Amino acid sequence: MNNNRAEKLGKVGVLLGGRSAEREISLNSGNGVLNALLRKGVNAVPFDTGRRTLAELAAEKVDRVFIALHGRYGEDGSIQGALEQLDIPYTGSGVMASSLAMDKVMTKRIWLSEALPTPRHIALSPQSDWGAVAAELGLPLIVKPAHEGSTLGLTRVKTIDALPEAYTLAARYDASVFAEEFIDGMELTCAVLDIRGQPQALPLVRIIAPGANYDYQNKYFSDETQYLCPSGLDASAEKQIQEYTLQAYRLLGCRGWGRADIMLRASDGKPFLLEMNTSPGMTDHSLVPMAARAAGIDYEELCMMLLEAATLDQMQHDGSTGN
Repeated sequence: MNNNRAEKLGKVGVLLGGRSAEREISLNSGNGVLNALLRKGVNAVPFDTGRRTLAELAAEKVDRVFIALHGRYGEDGSIQGALEQLDIPYTGSGVMASSLAMDKVMTKRIWLSEALPTPRHIALSPQSDWGAVAAELGLPLIVKPAHEGSTLGLTRVKTIDALPEAYTLAARYDASVFAEEFIDGMELTCAVLDIRGQPQALPLVRIIAPGANYDYQNKYFSDETQYLCPSGLDASAEKQIQEYTLQAYRLLGCRGWGRADIMLRASDGKPFLLEMNTSPGMTDHSLVPMAARAAGIDYEELCMMLLEAATLDQMQHDGSTGN
């Protein structure tokens, strides 16, 4: 163990829990990170942002924080802005990139502006013409909230009659709801590790969920979901997806790390970017640690590398524009 390395990090706060619908997963991620850092000799303490105030965080006098929060108030720029005000370096993307990536519709607009492939979509409201939505996107289609993760509020809709109920479910989580073209094919994820301003795409992970339904239960709690890393794709296809992911990551202005969710259409092998996660899961079922292991980086080392890269938002502090 390199104690000097741990000492240089100072006192570290691991932000976990929070107030979002993904609180339970964040607690699992945060405790995993906390224990890994402690094993590395880091002076790390847990801090539940859903139970304690920012004044208490300031009083902790931490030198930097590891953000293990997911969803709103943790992954959407909110906590990042607070940490900027407190002058506490933090892991992951800055305020703007976090906010953009959390908004799936805005993310799509940015990607489409540079011709990156992403499924077609339509914003929904209680007054939507459900028949027109189905005609435009085809059936089945996906309905989901624009600002949630972990598949919360998501429905695969097979009939027009099921659209209103799917909308109502998604609207419980978010005022902004949209329908998305369903891509039938292989589900993949591509992690990005960005330690010194030079983003690197990690090996792809292929996800095979029971009934092809990678929902909240199958994502975090099922032992039946299979993860393949290496993915089994040929090298050229994997490289293309990694390049798309890096471009998508840079366009949003992300830094530190991230993970893109991708569908590979069965009919023609075309990849489609679904979303970018700027504070990915770090549980024992999580995909970034899995991809890192395939690249020769174990869980504890991954936590240390991400923490060592913690910084303040360069866009605000030195006028630069992302990485």
